[in-house]
Amino acid sequence: MTNIFETIGHYLSLPMGRYALIVGVLIALCASLLGVTLVLKRFSFIGDGLSHTAFGALAVATVTGITNNIVLVLPLTILSAIILLKTSQNKKINGDALIAILSVSALAIGYLLLNVFNVSSNVSGDVCSTLFGSYSILTLSLSDVWISIVLSICVIAFFTLFYNKIFAVTFDENFAKASGTKTEWYNIMIATIIAVVIVIAMNLVGSLLVSALIIFPALSAMRVYKSFLSVTICSAVISVVCTFIGILSSMLLSTPVGATIIVVDIICFAAFYIVGLALRREK
Repeated sequence: MTNIFETIGHYLSLPMGRYALIVGVLIALCASLLGVTLVLKRFSFIGDGLSHTAFGALAVATVTGITNNIVLVLPLTILSAIILLKTSQNKKINGDALIAILSVSALAIGYLLLNVFNVSSNVSGDVCSTLFGSYSILTLSLSDVWISIVLSICVIAFFTLFYNKIFAVTFDENFAKASGTKTEWYNIMIATIIAVVIVIAMNLVGSLLVSALIIFPALSAMRVYKSFLSVTICSAVISVVCTFIGILSSMLLSTPVGATIIVVDIICFAAFYIVGLALRREK
């Protein structure tokens, strides 16, 4: 037990160790708030598609030598979010098919570019870190922390100020539109914020795992709670706690941060699923 606390204390004594913990918790909070809306609106697939698009954009930024890759990755991911949202609302176009095409194309083109231009001596290692997250928590900078703080403030402010509108758009978009709510604008804002969260979270959990960070806490909360507010609060708590435990576990076990966090989320989902079944049987 003493060794465990010593190991954790050693990592947290390092600035970048603290950065990883702060960034992870803030990203988890942002992802969980809008994850409930995405699940209820059946937009869960958008997170997966955007994460793949972000990888492709990151590959393009890498081979073109753009130092600050977020300048290219963020706009392209936001644009993709808006396109996917528009397509999902168009009954003449199969949104699932577009997601498949976009995801596979972005992954294939990104990996091909990184190999053809050979911008790194360890392409496979770089690709693995981008897709599944870094094996080390000591990869985040102070700028990542500040970006996460600003992002968290913006997401929480948006969710708090427009909570009633988000609630209306989530449960009955047609009624909300008929009552004068600009549903299209709110949908675009939600998709844009999710795109931003995904781009920031790629550094921590990887592009292939970031969608799970958005979806699992919401699904876990829905096993036990039914009201929108209760599910949202529970989802936020679950996401923050699981991320905190996941990061500390990765420090102790020397495992990939992203995969460790998602495994903790899976265990939590299983626990909430069992609790939900027990509560339904009592009724």
